[in-house]
Amino acid sequence: MHIVSLAGGIGGARFLRGLRAAAPDASITVIGNTGDDITLFGLRVCPDLDTVMYTLGNGIDEEQGWGRAKESHVVKEELAAYGVEPQWFGLGDRDFATHIVRSQMLEAGYPLSQITQALCARWQPGVRLLPMTDDRCETHVVVEDERGKRAVHFQEWWVRLRASIPAQSFALVGVDTAKPAPGVLEAIEQADVVILPPSNPVVSIGTILQIPGIRDALLPKTVVGVSPIIGGAPVRGMADACLTAIGVETTAQAVLELYGSELIDGWLVAEEDEGVTLDGVRVVARPILMHDTDAAADIARTALDLAQEVAR
Repeated sequence: MHIVSLAGGIGGARFLRGLRAAAPDASITVIGNTGDDITLFGLRVCPDLDTVMYTLGNGIDEEQGWGRAKESHVVKEELAAYGVEPQWFGLGDRDFATHIVRSQMLEAGYPLSQITQALCARWQPGVRLLPMTDDRCETHVVVEDERGKRAVHFQEWWVRLRASIPAQSFALVGVDTAKPAPGVLEAIEQADVVILPPSNPVVSIGTILQIPGIRDALLPKTVVGVSPIIGGAPVRGMADACLTAIGVETTAQAVLELYGSELIDGWLVAEEDEGVTLDGVRVVARPILMHDTDAAADIARTALDLAQEVAR
């Protein structure tokens, strides 16, 4: 079986760990969001790609869901002592090594897809991890505060401001000229099923779908999504702030409608959200809270079973 999954950060990575356990003999390709990518201290940081890589490679800080396990922060403290900004984004010492290697390879002319493959050679995540594009695309957020109307990088809005200033809109800078990374469209074409994990539907999966060619490639495929919303609240993070910014309610029903029946064939929702419907979509209500890897694997098996039911 060939499975393709679109993924953001923590929620996507934890679901993928369950998917890998549920389908150990499958070939799994993960198309990762790079709209969150940012350059800090002269280094290129790819938060979602790294979270997937560390989680599946058993190197993640399980408690916080991002960054390296057994991390230290000596370099961060030394940068702060010099007054170097930004101090609101913390990189650990172990994590710095990943960004140094990536940045050196970018400077040497390697594309992000090849760099990701090289980094994964160490971590052995058990999936093929591809960035959505090799081109530089960054999500920016339009906000308005006492300084007026301005655009800030998504990471500043998400990490420093904690989405406390309402977003007026999102802009994926560079998307107009971006192309899917090598292997992305081919993986989708060969896929028996495509799974959308419970990642942020606006700035994770929604970002991937903006890359020209990706959504169109998915339309003829069997696509099953897992709702990131349970009982009117995001499972994790601040997806509600992102949905509000684009005028979408924070409900499993509204997210399904956002994706649309043209894309989605099967939709897995929490038991609290039983009753969600959309013409042309098979909706199944099951427990979808990922307490641990076993729970994530159960959710993944249900998603795969649903995919068989609705297979095109």
